[in-house]
Amino acid sequence: MPITAQHVRETLDAYLANHPDEKDALSVLSEVLDKAGDSIASRKEYRGHVTAGAALLRPDGRVLTIEHRALRKWLLPGGHVEESDATLLDAALRELAEETGISPDQVEPDSGIPLHIDAHPIPANPDKGEDAHQHFDFRYLFRTTADMVELQEEEVTAYSWQFADMLTAEPLRTRVMAAAR
Repeated sequence: MPITAQHVRETLDAYLANHPDEKDALSVLSEVLDKAGDSIASRKEYRGHVTAGAALLRPDGRVLTIEHRALRKWLLPGGHVEESDATLLDAALRELAEETGISPDQVEPDSGIPLHIDAHPIPANPDKGEDAHQHFDFRYLFRTTADMVELQEEEVTAYSWQFADMLTAEPLRTRVMAAAR
């Protein structure tokens, strides 16, 4: 069953219960969700749509980052949700496995509530026929003892296990560092 607006709303509400200071920053997500309804999970929803990411943490305090081929940036594993994803957590886990080859049985979700939700603009991509839009990235924390990575080379060019303090995005950095302690 695909991800629904109700699931996104419930996940957002649970997140904001833990981080009420982010309500204003995420108001654009709330507004788009009200207007888009269930199409919030469709990559063709150009007002904005949800994506899912994974902060994968090892016991030594290192977090997995990947170099995204198209964007040429170091990011957490993640991407668009698919029809087969029942939850945003499922989408994050699937994306992690697809991009890194680390199987779901090698990771443990820290919580069913995202560690961070990031809203950021995506520029138009005429080659793909995509208008400029927003990504609402629901980032979940997972723990693992695995370190063997098999990259999905169509999308990912490299990987690195970085200490959490090397992450640059706040409040993600602070939250991953706290989880690593």
